[in-house]
Amino acid sequence: MQQVARHVNLVVSTGEPAGVGPEVSLVASLDFLREQVNVQITLLGDKTLFLVPKGISSELLDRLQFHPISLGATVTPGLLNVDNASYVINQLNYAIDGCLQGRYDAMVTAPLQKSIINDAGTPFTGHTEYLAQRCNSSHVVMMLCAQLPNGFLGLTAPRDLRVALATTHLPLKEVPQALSYELILNTIQIVNQDLQKKFGIAKPLIRVAGLNPHAGESGHLGREEIEIITPAIEAAKELGVNVSGPHPGDTMFDAESISKVDAFIAIYHDQGLAPFKFVTFGNGINVTLGLPIIRTSVDHGTALDIAGKGIADAGSMLEALRLAYQLALNQQRLN
Repeated sequence: MQQVARHVNLVVSTGEPAGVGPEVSLVASLDFLREQVNVQITLLGDKTLFLVPKGISSELLDRLQFHPISLGATVTPGLLNVDNASYVINQLNYAIDGCLQGRYDAMVTAPLQKSIINDAGTPFTGHTEYLAQRCNSSHVVMMLCAQLPNGFLGLTAPRDLRVALATTHLPLKEVPQALSYELILNTIQIVNQDLQKKFGIAKPLIRVAGLNPHAGESGHLGREEIEIITPAIEAAKELGVNVSGPHPGDTMFDAESISKVDAFIAIYHDQGLAPFKFVTFGNGINVTLGLPIIRTSVDHGTALDIAGKGIADAGSMLEALRLAYQLALNQQRLN
């Protein structure tokens, strides 16, 4: 007899109210509720931003909840308003607290506008850093995921591409100073641990990039690989992690490795996300590793230019819901 999947309760922070977050959150949630009968989704935000289509079944609507968050000002699609910065933060706080308290199995985040939150007087670097602070996690890792189709670069079956970052939202000139043996080693360990505990991969294969061109060219193009990155990789190996590197950034994502590697670790933001977004065509998902909760997100921005026009693509949000659901099921099984 086939075992019925356990119930999963997801919460969605719908992000910047003037952007596409509310609409893609609603569309994707309805689509996902049609796919999975054992899911309940709670959308956070002002209910006036969610235009539920007519003809939706009562069964579906019973599993779609709306938790009100008060706006600071009236919303005009496409026009940012600093008075709504606290509205976005309040959504995040509610979702994080709900996951920490066990009311939700995972949280999914729609895009926000960092500049507006900073303009309101709240220092804000990004979702990843804010989640770490709120969850009291000393080190978290940003990882992008997407499924590459059969036939892509000669793949004989669909394959998940996962790219994690050792550093996130830093000016490029600050990256070398931010690197340390501890940072690289901790990043490798967190990626390895969460691939095992959240993704259910027993023995993950991980590749780490170098910082400099040609991974430093034996010290001629920089010594970070020799003094920081390689020692951290070797220490991780001694701890039983299946990891290699440092690999040159321009050859790390070759066709053969994509078919075998479970996660690539890039040293800085664009080194990892430029190739990732080029091959995933906007269908990527952002996952925060190293948290006591599950968090996934879209990998696109607020798209203010098309907000409120009903033409935003909800595909990335749908994939973020699917992954959050799968990670929650994995965690339920492990617990």
